[in-house]
Amino acid sequence: MNLVKNAVAAAAASLLLGGTVQAGTLADVQSAGHVKCGISTGVPGFAFTDDKGDWQGFDPAVCKAVAAAIFGDTSAVKYTTTTGKTRFTALASGEVDMLARNTTWTFSRDTDLKLDFVGVNYYDGQGFLIPAELGVSSAKDLDGASVCIQTGTTTELNLADFFRTNGISYEAVPIETNSEGQANYEAGRCDVYTTDASGLAATRSALEDPSAHALMPEIISKEPLGPLVRHGDSEWADIIRWTLNAMITAEELGVTSANVDKMATGTDNPEINRLLGSEGDLGAMIGLDKAWAWRAIKMVGNYGEVFEQFIGKDTPIGLDRGINAQWTDGGLLYSPPFR
Repeated sequence: MNLVKNAVAAAAASLLLGGTVQAGTLADVQSAGHVKCGISTGVPGFAFTDDKGDWQGFDPAVCKAVAAAIFGDTSAVKYTTTTGKTRFTALASGEVDMLARNTTWTFSRDTDLKLDFVGVNYYDGQGFLIPAELGVSSAKDLDGASVCIQTGTTTELNLADFFRTNGISYEAVPIETNSEGQANYEAGRCDVYTTDASGLAATRSALEDPSAHALMPEIISKEPLGPLVRHGDSEWADIIRWTLNAMITAEELGVTSANVDKMATGTDNPEINRLLGSEGDLGAMIGLDKAWAWRAIKMVGNYGEVFEQFIGKDTPIGLDRGINAQWTDGGLLYSPPFR
């Protein structure tokens, strides 16, 4: 943690000394013609490259929505892959303008590392993946197991706390990326793979025989995952935050990529009208035009559309909405009002 903190602090200091503190991130992004977005090195459904080599997935969709809001072009994104060790330094140094990857919102990251989490796009928790043939029904029965775990992540401390609390021991097998973790797990170099439960579901879907592997029932932590930016530029943070909120609100109000054009001509719902710019001018408050949210929804989709496209129950990942359902459906997904 200290090494990460020192690297991030040095990067932030370099920005300050260089006179490029991010008080003008939006202007810099507009001048460059693209958003610099930090993503993971690859997690099925969440971040992957298609047949053309273009990044797709649940997390890059946030970057695409921001690019759509600003430029009206989802391809106006420059992606940089980051690991658990490199992600915060890449953001603090200005190598990327935002991170949209499986990163947990914690106290120290939000304050000590001088980063701003702007929302939650997936409520998760840490779990365990094991070969079904082991016949283990609970993570509490994993005494003495070897565990593949990504370095530079919250999972390291969570794992240590869980095993210590339950009076059992483990052997850590350190890894840096999900692909490395999958390879080590498949090769039998570790008995167990632990990370966010969503990531484990994604990894299991990519195994030769997913049914031969089981997710343990225990979820041992809270892992609110979401996009983040550097401290120091509230306007830029507002753009990322409210683009995500626009996608969430659009789903709640029944606005989709298919009907957004019709909705944008005006409805009987004032909040839809404000969201899509047919009433008032919320875009001016964040340095954009009236159609910013319309573009994000039209070109990328609302939150539910993105969820079902990349990680939903009809995809190989097969995730139910669960606590990521709208608050109106008993979940935690909730956006402040557009007014």
